[in-house]
Amino acid sequence: MSKSVVYFTREITPDSLIKIYKKLGRELKGRIGVKISTGEPGGHNYLKPELIGKLVKELNAKIIECNTAYAGRRNTTAAHLGAIEEHGFNKIAEVDLMDSEGDMEIPAGGKHLDVDIVGRHLQNYDSILNLAHFKGHAMGGFGGVLKNQSIGVASSAGKAYIHTAGATRKPEELWDKLPAQDDFLESMAEAAKAVADYMKGNILYIDVMNNLSVDCDCDSHPEAPCMADIGILASIDPVAVDQACIDKIWSSADPGRDHFIARVERQNGRHILPYAESIGLGSRDYELVELDNE
Repeated sequence: MSKSVVYFTREITPDSLIKIYKKLGRELKGRIGVKISTGEPGGHNYLKPELIGKLVKELNAKIIECNTAYAGRRNTTAAHLGAIEEHGFNKIAEVDLMDSEGDMEIPAGGKHLDVDIVGRHLQNYDSILNLAHFKGHAMGGFGGVLKNQSIGVASSAGKAYIHTAGATRKPEELWDKLPAQDDFLESMAEAAKAVADYMKGNILYIDVMNNLSVDCDCDSHPEAPCMADIGILASIDPVAVDQACIDKIWSSADPGRDHFIARVERQNGRHILPYAESIGLGSRDYELVELDNE
C-alpha cells in the first residue's frame, strides 16, 4: 500500500499557500468553503487575513466557521460577526457562520458518536479547504486539521456532543459531563470522519505551523509562541498531515519544543492519530515531499 504524500514548505507567505495547494493536484470545485478558526478576540495567533486572503480569493470561496460552545465573543452569531469584523476576515471574503440558521445531523456511526451535529449551511458546499493553524490545545493537546474538521465544523450543540463523547448536546452541561480523555479524542476523530464522509472526500488539508503557542486560537489570552515558525504542510490525507506536524515538533531542535510536547503529552493528544487511522480516516504512514528546492 502506497504512503500518503505530505507536501512541506518552510516559506509561510500568501504565494507559498497557493503553491502548496496547487501541488496537491486536486482541484476543489463547485461551491467552496475555506474552514478556518476566526480566533477569539484578545488572541493574536490565528491565521491572519493577509496570509490567507490571496488563496481564498483565488478559489472564489467563502470562509466558513461555526459558533462556539463556551462563553466568549464567538458563542452567538451577533457576537461572532463582530469578532470576524474585528479580525478583518470579512474584508477578504464572505464569511458564513454555518450554524447561524441552526444545525443538522450527519451520520457518524462511531464507538462514541452515533451522529455529528454540524452547522446547517454545510449542506451548501460542494468542497472544502480545511485550512488549520497548527498549535497546542488545552483540552486536545494539539489542534490541526482533525480538530478544525470536528470541533470546528460542529454547531454549539455539536461541540458539546463531541466534548462529552455523546453525553449531552447542551453547552451549559458540557463541563459537568466531560468523559475520559481518550473518549473525547476518539469522538473528535469520529466527528472529523463524519464530515469527510458527508463531503464524499471533497476536502483538502493544510496545516500552517506558525505562532506555535501551547494554547488554541479559541483562548482570548493565549501564551506567547514557544517555538519558531516551522512552515506549511498539505495533504489529501488529514491523518498524515497532522502526524507530519507532530513529527516536526518531536524532531525539532528548538529550545521550546519540550514545552510544546509537554502540553500535547499532558492531554495524551497523539492518541487521536492512531484512532483516526483505525476508523479509516487516513494513514499515519506518509512520505514528506519538500518544495523549497523546486
